[in-house]
Amino acid sequence: MCECKDGVCKGHWCGCTASMIMKVLLVVGGLNWGLYGVGMLLGRMESWNVVSMLLGSMPVVESVVYVLVGVAAVMYVFGCKCAKCGGGLCNHCTSGGSMSAGLDEVKGSM
Repeated sequence: MCECKDGVCKGHWCGCTASMIMKVLLVVGGLNWGLYGVGMLLGRMESWNVVSMLLGSMPVVESVVYVLVGVAAVMYVFGCKCAKCGGGLCNHCTSGGSMSAGLDEVKGSM
């Protein structure tokens, strides 16, 4: 759900399609590395690598997933420069949709 304030989108899941994919890949990569670290602490490294568990029989696809997670991290560092993300506005804010009613309620309660 979008969390808009004064016409600027503050939600974590707003933005263009590439930005959404980047965020999902960062979550997947972060969880994978976190579980891998837990596995190392418990002495079973390979058994906690979720990407390897799911795609272990397809090493090329597994490598592509790791590369995409790396690309997503670089994209996160530099930010998305498209018009949808660069302007700081999401579709809900720019279309004048149902978000405007909720925005008026938020402004009224301040």
